[in-house]
Amino acid sequence: MTAARNIELKARCPDLAAARAAAERHGARFVRVEHQRDTFFHARAGRLKLRERTWREGQDAEDRSGAELIPYERSDTGGARESRYHVVPVIEPQALVAALGAALGIRGAVVKRRELWMWHNVRIHLDEVEGLGSFVEFEAVMLPGETDAEAHARVAALQAALGLADASIVPVAYADLLGL
Repeated sequence: MTAARNIELKARCPDLAAARAAAERHGARFVRVEHQRDTFFHARAGRLKLRERTWREGQDAEDRSGAELIPYERSDTGGARESRYHVVPVIEPQALVAALGAALGIRGAVVKRRELWMWHNVRIHLDEVEGLGSFVEFEAVMLPGETDAEAHARVAALQAALGLADASIVPVAYADLLGL
């Protein structure tokens, strides 16, 4: 199975309301709000997390939930960078946390409220992370035949549209910022 790829950029953002308005002006569409818990495990290479999430599809809808195991590799450099990952659906997340925790050890957990928007093939995350504050993250999912240059251009266009200064860019994962 070939790893999926995206081009990512994460930045601190003290005003998510302004970022939301700018994303909407730029043509992004709102998808949903999710509450996520990412449990990180010690890994031989890259990072390994189990994401548990809940969301609601509409105002009157019932809460939905899901979980997925995500091993990924991404350099800790500033600016937009490539991430290679796999997403594996998980039926019994608590059992998997217990098994992987026993086998690999748990680094810790990142808990966040994520507002998801889409612009072309770019996921825009407006994140409020417990213990860290607010961030914007872009993930340009690589489409068949799309070049890295095209994905980088889309991320750069969003960075400019949302007014995210280069100085606000964060080169590491939330887990690293939390010292996990």
